[in-house]
Amino acid sequence: MSWLSYLRSAVADAEGLQLKIDLHLEAFEPLACLERWQRQLAASCPSTNASAAESVFIGRVRAAAADGTPLGALELEHYPGMTERQLQQLATDCCARHGAHSCLVQHRIGRVLPGEAIVLVAIGADRRGPAQRCCQELLEALKHNAPFWKREWRRDGTGEWLTSNTPL
Repeated sequence: MSWLSYLRSAVADAEGLQLKIDLHLEAFEPLACLERWQRQLAASCPSTNASAAESVFIGRVRAAAADGTPLGALELEHYPGMTERQLQQLATDCCARHGAHSCLVQHRIGRVLPGEAIVLVAIGADRRGPAQRCCQELLEALKHNAPFWKREWRRDGTGEWLTSNTPL
């Protein structure tokens, strides 16, 4: 059993929170991932425990680097094991603060091209306010606290490691 498989199993049982975290080396289709996740939730949760509200965010790589030059790709590196544990902790903490029932995080690693999805976050809760606030807080936590290192590759072949995150 891989670490990520263990992580999913351990978290799914924690205080009723349904949590799924995946890191993708290849491009993924966010809406297809979301549909699969919703089917899994429907199969595993009685209708009385289903979330009445969902908040979803899909982030894609911009076409321009931080300095405005055309971007060829964004490269994301991570520390296997540590990154998954940190994502689990960030998601669990945010969901607990907002009373969310379910959380899906899909995140790219490796080389990501402009226009490709880099992150999908889906939160399920009893009301829209908690779902939206949890989604927003988790996105900011992922942006600022998740152990990913990003390098922008410009179309001219030059690259630069990013030292700060983009503003809201």
